[in-house]
Amino acid sequence: MLDRAAAVGVARVVTVADDLASARWVVEAAHWDDRVTAAVALHPTRTASVTDPASDQALAEIERLAADPRVVAVGETGLDHYWEYSPWDAQERAFRWHIDLAKRLGKPLMIHDRDAHADVLRVLDEEGAPDTVVFHCFSGDAAMARTCADAGYVLSFAGPVTFKNAGPLREAAALVPDGQFLVETDAPFLTPHPHRGRANEPYCLPWTVRGLAAVRGQSAERIADSARRTAEAVFGLDDLPPAVTGPSSGAEASRST
Repeated sequence: MLDRAAAVGVARVVTVADDLASARWVVEAAHWDDRVTAAVALHPTRTASVTDPASDQALAEIERLAADPRVVAVGETGLDHYWEYSPWDAQERAFRWHIDLAKRLGKPLMIHDRDAHADVLRVLDEEGAPDTVVFHCFSGDAAMARTCADAGYVLSFAGPVTFKNAGPLREAAALVPDGQFLVETDAPFLTPHPHRGRANEPYCLPWTVRGLAAVRGQSAERIADSARRTAEAVFGLDDLPPAVTGPSSGAEASRST
């Protein structure tokens, strides 16, 4: 997968966990290959059993894994009001705990927000956001994007920005300042046009870059360069210790779950 990505100029990825088993795996993967970094958290849909974050064993292990030097973010965490896998109160307890963890570790907070825009912003305001907040697979409209941009948050855009029926999202993408947007895959989901229906991989990222460029009236080269610079700054990609083995990382950076 990484070799296919490198062939189109995507040379580094952040691979994102959504449960404890995948958190263990992504940390291991980040030590196999210099092109891979990791983000770990319990996804909001995996938080049904969280009653007391202070004594939750899964969260205790997430904290240990998140401290690994090749883990570049705490995430995905946040709120999901679409699926009914976890009660909203359990999601919010876990979200508040992850916010505190990101602040204690000094690492970016990567947010999953599905049909929960107002509540996500409320919790961030109540808890006090970490220095760096990334909205994974941003799905809000222009008003939401303005609120997030004004707060200094980084918005990450995936394949739907290429969908012609995603008007509100495309309007949001058009107004985010340079230095506050990323591009991502959300692999294997949200494959960009014209590959919808196929499994997504980082090699598909150039189509998302082109779609974002069209929306913003900028060149694809400018979008790619801006996203790369932002990813390097947000995730500290140039300051990481090397993986135990593997090829040297290149200059391009992206996100992939």
